[in-house]
Amino acid sequence: MASVSLKKNYRCFKSLQQFYSGGPFAVSSDGSFLVCACNDTIKIVDSSNYSIKATIEGDSEPVTALSLSPGDNFIFSSSHSRQIRVWDVFSLKCLRSWKGHEGPVMAMACHPSGGLLATAGSDSKVLVWDVDGGFCTHFFKGHKGVVNSIIFHPDPTRLMLFSGGDDGTVRVWDLTTKKCTATLDKHFSAVTSITVSEDGWTLLTAGRDKVVNLWDLHDYGCKITVPTYEVLEAVCIVRSASPFASCLDLYKQQLGRKRGSQSIYFITAGDRGVVRIWNSEGAVCLFEQQTADFTINSDEEDSKRGFTAAVMLPLDQGLLCVTADQQFLFYSLTECPEGCLKLTVRKRLVGYNEEIVDMKFLGEDEQFLAVATSVEQVRVYDLDSMSCSYVLGGHTDIVLCLDTCVSNSGTTLIVTGSKDNNVRLWEAESTRCLGVGIGHMGAVGAVAFSKKRRNFFVSGSSDCTLKVWSLDALSDDMEQSMKAKAVVAAHDKDINSLAIAPNDSLVCSGSQDRTASVWRLPDLVSVVVLRGHKRGIWSVEFSPVDQCVITASGDKTIKIWAISDGSCLKTFEGHTSSVFRASFLTRGTQFVSCGADGLMKLWTVKTNECIATYDQHSDKVWALAVGKKTEILATGGSDAVINLWHDSTASDKEEAFHKEEEGVLRGQELENAVSDADYTKAIQIALELRRPHKLFELFAELCRKRDAEIQIDKALHGLGKEEFRLVFEYIREWNTKPKLCHVAQCVLFRVFNILPPTEILEVRGIGELLEGLIPYSQRHFSRLERLERSTFLLDYTLMGMSVIEPEMDEKAAAATKAAASVQLKTEDAETATGDEEEHKQNGDELRERVASSSKKRKSSKSKGKGVVAYKKVKGASFGEAPAISSQA
Repeated sequence: MASVSLKKNYRCFKSLQQFYSGGPFAVSSDGSFLVCACNDTIKIVDSSNYSIKATIEGDSEPVTALSLSPGDNFIFSSSHSRQIRVWDVFSLKCLRSWKGHEGPVMAMACHPSGGLLATAGSDSKVLVWDVDGGFCTHFFKGHKGVVNSIIFHPDPTRLMLFSGGDDGTVRVWDLTTKKCTATLDKHFSAVTSITVSEDGWTLLTAGRDKVVNLWDLHDYGCKITVPTYEVLEAVCIVRSASPFASCLDLYKQQLGRKRGSQSIYFITAGDRGVVRIWNSEGAVCLFEQQTADFTINSDEEDSKRGFTAAVMLPLDQGLLCVTADQQFLFYSLTECPEGCLKLTVRKRLVGYNEEIVDMKFLGEDEQFLAVATSVEQVRVYDLDSMSCSYVLGGHTDIVLCLDTCVSNSGTTLIVTGSKDNNVRLWEAESTRCLGVGIGHMGAVGAVAFSKKRRNFFVSGSSDCTLKVWSLDALSDDMEQSMKAKAVVAAHDKDINSLAIAPNDSLVCSGSQDRTASVWRLPDLVSVVVLRGHKRGIWSVEFSPVDQCVITASGDKTIKIWAISDGSCLKTFEGHTSSVFRASFLTRGTQFVSCGADGLMKLWTVKTNECIATYDQHSDKVWALAVGKKTEILATGGSDAVINLWHDSTASDKEEAFHKEEEGVLRGQELENAVSDADYTKAIQIALELRRPHKLFELFAELCRKRDAEIQIDKALHGLGKEEFRLVFEYIREWNTKPKLCHVAQCVLFRVFNILPPTEILEVRGIGELLEGLIPYSQRHFSRLERLERSTFLLDYTLMGMSVIEPEMDEKAAAATKAAASVQLKTEDAETATGDEEEHKQNGDELRERVASSSKKRKSSKSKGKGVVAYKKVKGASFGEAPAISSQA
């Protein structure tokens, strides 16, 4: 058998993040991106690949209103802080902000010209603002409650503003006269949506009183009231040139009816979760969805359910509906061969996944991912587009676990366990439920498909029992009730995980009672109990090649057990919190784990070594899926983020080889440039290769030249902002060392001479870099000042020893010399006169002393020789002439 190549690294290549938590959103004028409120942030989502292009951080308060300018250049937002902000779409910077309402802003709209912004608040006020100046141009008051919706007239020449509130009234405001032109009072509940017809002379209003009113803007009279028998959240006009209108016209022609000149097609969406298309002539419903495309929660009567918003997409891209569980449904209307209309979901985006508890790859090619979140449905994602392909709905409580397989007939199956105590079997292609398993007395927390025969599955529940369910008696025609083939009371506490051996002979169960048990199939006879963990076991899995089981526990450890005798073979420690999942990789020679510390770790079984740790989640990682063919990893957890990982060992090795090869070539270019004395090129290459030591040598060489300033300036002129940032980083490091600080200060001085302050401030992280430069520079200058003061003491000492003379100018030196000469002549004359008189007076005495000394010379001859030698040495040491001793 060929040797197994161990994996060394994984990379996250795709990520599905939350981008919408409910509330306001806006669509760009060309439909290329969405702007969505996500708690206290604003997410800009690309419509082509559903990735988050940018995130705008808010003020820690939930966003309550959003709008886009007509040219998609600006985003207008407001939150519970009542602060209205204007953001630049490209730079993501807040251009200006102001406050105007006494309560939160509930809705806002931008004038078609882009110069005015209207805001509706919970303080019953409607304000109009100048976008450029940020000041209020109109102040309207008249509503008696919260103003829910507001729009400008689509014709820029007609300066009209419409607002609807929860007092059931719609008010028309004239921006020219700054007065309320009309009050449309025919709704009996809150007005939720307002729109204007294509010709601009009919106003449509929808409310929670289950009717749509059409108003004539000539006299502001109600033309017709359309009862919908549904709490409405949105009403949309169907443009005459759109594909929707073309399909509707063809449909009416088949029915033998023609569209009237005054008829208006409009769409309604509400709490029933179905889309309906109406004709204003006769208030006829032309189309209605038979079933909702998502599961509607009806437990809480006060909470919103069904659709919460709907808009017609620009450029005839269809209809966008938003659900109460944060799903974006993109609809297209087509005509069936039978002559009826069909509304299909073109794509589905899930803005918020709640907490992800389990996931598995789906299909033969593993191109789909089935995800169980804290909702009653299972969402299946297409890994290419990262959009939600379809939803499996049928459980009445939260889905806790799932497993997938491809049957021997080629059918892709999904089994799910829920808190409603039931298990359900699904067919992925048709999204139908094939069977329901009823019998557990507690929440079903673990399910596992057969690995070989694929004709049964096992379920474990919080009622501490295991059940084996057969798939043989199921038919594809209708949903059937499944019966358990075998049942056993397996544990003392909840069962958290199940795994079936590759040959379908054994099943292993992990429980909160800190044990894992191995059972023989199909009769569930106990084989061995694995004891040793100090906390509950969250995950179990059989090795694909060896007779062993891996378990992950809440005691922060992972253990591998021998099935034969139940002994613990290895223990792996490294996680700082509970380990929730552990799965084998690379034919059982490696495994990957994740846990409550938000980390994913890659381990090698033979060496007990964790070779890689990945920190891509901000909260607990509950779910881990491993592709059996592709060995792609998928992780998900409490942060509602799904990350996809692929093995990058080969690509990393190849990249390192190419990088090393390129480094060698560039290094040779660097040496050639140095030998040619091309310092400009050499410095640029040293910066590219990130070689600070070589860069220092080059600058030090330049500093020793006569024209150092010119050479350094020439080398620095060709650098960009990122390269200057690297230079600042290197200077900061050099400046910390006294031996290198002189070159660092020289280069820093030249950089400050070249770059103006405005460009220096544009360097990324310049504040932190300067903070590291200032204290060491001050220390170096203090050291130089102390050295200079020490030289003054040396000068004073040398002057006192007459080694050096004090510095003076030429005139002072000449005057001093003349005065010294005069004083010397005077002293010589006085000395000569005094010597003559003294010689006369002491002549006799001198002769007597000479005679006396000649008598004693013989007796002290040896002593005199020692004195002479001593005086010679003493005189030589103090700079005196040796003749003094002979005179003595």
